[in-house]
Amino acid sequence: MYELAVEQHFDAAHFLRGYKGKCEALHGHRFQVVVKIKSAALDDIGIVYDFSDLKGHLKDILARFDHTCLNEVPPFDRINPSSENIAATVYGELEPRLREAPVSVSSVEVWESPEAHVSYIPD
Repeated sequence: MYELAVEQHFDAAHFLRGYKGKCEALHGHRFQVVVKIKSAALDDIGIVYDFSDLKGHLKDILARFDHTCLNEVPPFDRINPSSENIAATVYGELEPRLREAPVSVSSVEVWESPEAHVSYIPD
């Protein structure tokens, strides 16, 4: 099995509705997002998937979150913009873009600080 990873970041503010603590107040992060895809085989030129194409997909997905208050951007105007929900949202938008490729998303990581991250791993 081969696993390929790319990462991008975006800067945004957010607050967590219903949270009791510091994160209930508006604050910001430089969110680092790592996407990993996997495949059991290489293509005819010996690669899993083009790094540039995967970076492009991730950049497109994250562009609408960059320099925003996430609580005002769908779907986070309805659900909390937690790192967990960000990771699941990125997966949900990336997976259809890769359906025709012989790869699958193995995980999406969202780092909200150098010491704290979450991974979304599809079943």
